[in-house]
Amino acid sequence: MNEEDLAFLSTRIDHTNELLQRMLAEVAKTPSTHAIFVDAGYLYAAAGRLVAGTEDRRAFDLDAEGLIDALIDKARTIFADSRLLRVYWYDGARRRIHTSEQQSIAELPDVKVRLGNLNANNQQKGVDSLIRSDLESLARHRAISDAALIGGDEDLVSAVEAAQGYGARVHLWGIEAAEGRNQAEPLLWEVDSQRTLELDFVKPYVARRTATAYDPATPRPARDDVRFVGARIAATWLGSRGREQMVDLLPGHPYLPGPVDQDLLIEAERLLQYSLRGQADLRRALRDGFWDHLQTQV
Repeated sequence: MNEEDLAFLSTRIDHTNELLQRMLAEVAKTPSTHAIFVDAGYLYAAAGRLVAGTEDRRAFDLDAEGLIDALIDKARTIFADSRLLRVYWYDGARRRIHTSEQQSIAELPDVKVRLGNLNANNQQKGVDSLIRSDLESLARHRAISDAALIGGDEDLVSAVEAAQGYGARVHLWGIEAAEGRNQAEPLLWEVDSQRTLELDFVKPYVARRTATAYDPATPRPARDDVRFVGARIAATWLGSRGREQMVDLLPGHPYLPGPVDQDLLIEAERLLQYSLRGQADLRRALRDGFWDHLQTQV
């Protein structure tokens, strides 16, 4: 190679190095971005077991807003030079109709609620695929550099692999296990880092529900009275949820989604000051009143 060729090659190398330096400088100016992905099914089960001694959501209250704020603060300290994209909250619901609690969570700033379905056994279906889709899409478009994933299902391994394939780092956060382990080992092996949220972190946001004590002298309400209460609750439900969700509910007649039915029961007992547990005929009258009102609004 003669001197002219060497000079030309040297010039090209210098030019390439200059371009690389510019590119690195631009990358350095670009702030990192992180997002938090919460498998609510795992979160409720693990937090309920740890604090309240049960995985039954009906047995305890979870302050989702307070816990989400705490998770955002935790991420802010861990990813100090990064900005939050948003919190993704994955949960299940009958026919993907938001419960009142899920609707409240969806209205929080920087929170996106994504719903899978619930089967007859109240098991989530489709949540893992939603997590994978979001993780993969955000990583592919370089929308995030880090993902804090709160979950424990082995099915999430593919979601982690998909995000890592596009260069994102995935950090697994778990709730302290009351006993044993509540996250699958293959998931623990696959992620870039692991962190445990201990009892002191979770406890302020979980409270076991106490059974309401009713006066045993309260007379048993008449079926017509219970039916009227069902219609009254339906009117309130319709006012807060809107006609669109009512239309989604109607094809299920005469059955109500589990969360809606549970909320109906609790509110009816509060208004009647009488326990309807074990009162099958009164429960039917309550549901009949609820449906009667909704069907008059069609």
